[in-house]
Amino acid sequence: MKHWGKAVLGLAVTVFLLWWVLKDVDFLEVVRNISRGDFWLLGASVFVATSGFFIRALRWKVLLAPVREETALRSRFAGVSIGFMANNVLPARVGEFARAYAFSRLEPVSATAAFGTLVVERFMDGVVLLLFLVIPVMTPGFPAADALAEGGGLATLRAAAGLVIGVLAVLVVMAAMPRRFVLLTERLAVVLSEDLRSKVIAGLESLLRSIAIMRDPRLLLAGFAWSLFFWTWHGLSFWLGMLAFGIDTGFVSAIFTEAVVGFGVAIPSAPGFFGTFHAAAEFALTTVYGVPETVSLAFAFAYHFGGWIPITLIGLWYAWKLGLSLGEIGHADEEIEEEMEEEARDEALQVADLDRAKAWVRQMEREEDGTEGAEPRRPPETGTG
Repeated sequence: MKHWGKAVLGLAVTVFLLWWVLKDVDFLEVVRNISRGDFWLLGASVFVATSGFFIRALRWKVLLAPVREETALRSRFAGVSIGFMANNVLPARVGEFARAYAFSRLEPVSATAAFGTLVVERFMDGVVLLLFLVIPVMTPGFPAADALAEGGGLATLRAAAGLVIGVLAVLVVMAAMPRRFVLLTERLAVVLSEDLRSKVIAGLESLLRSIAIMRDPRLLLAGFAWSLFFWTWHGLSFWLGMLAFGIDTGFVSAIFTEAVVGFGVAIPSAPGFFGTFHAAAEFALTTVYGVPETVSLAFAFAYHFGGWIPITLIGLWYAWKLGLSLGEIGHADEEIEEEMEEEARDEALQVADLDRAKAWVRQMEREEDGTEGAEPRRPPETGTG
């Protein structure tokens, strides 16, 4: 199995983090706190969280504009749903590949181009989540800095900021000077085999076409506006879920918690973000805001599992409608890799054809004076004819 290493690592991380958050806690008390929760508020929070996937589909239209200006909302929502379902039930985080692959089955957009837009989406998400980490820290009601430092929070915040700024710098350079970036990559890739080098260059060029939004201020602003709206909306779901368990620390604490969770679930884990979600939520609410562990974990388990169910079912339904099996979805990354290889072969043929045509023209120019009246040479055969 291609992903067995990632699957084992993710499972190990999940088991360790669940053990870590529960080792000093009476789990029966966590269960009792869940049973005492306000299920109307919890249901409202799950509804808000699930409707956020529709907002993701609306935002994706802006990110896809450089690739294809008009795409159907139903296709985008199906892709989003299948992608998050895949992350919830399949190992190795294949959700982004599955999302791009499913979308390419519904719209005349290559899976590699669709996947490239998701790189930009993750970057925008990172910027907004970093903002949601910084804003609460600067508010008067934020707990003392030593509480944040106690759990390694300041180091995490600095690392997240560095990561987002680094990605921003790379994307800006790539978008501003795409051809130079390709030339640089070609020079650095000389140590690779010809086949692998072709794959790398083809994937890079597909990505560069997808991040063209970075060169369009209007689309870039629209993308960030949608991202800010989505994460604010998603923060509302966290706030309602926290209130369901009596955690009344304010809306600002809710967006701080969702930001910590957003970066936390980036750590490899078993399908569904089990363990990473709970450890991140417990850190934000207990370590930083002083919420009792059994209460913060009651929120984490109930909110996480409550939100896990709807999008998983929706994604499975769309997969069934498209005739996609879980096995096929699980190999979406391989399908995209094969598509990149095909694009690389096509581009190599086009380059070879162009080189042969140029060579033929140069030879004709050299022989022009001495071949007047002679039968003209036939142009070279091309590999694309």
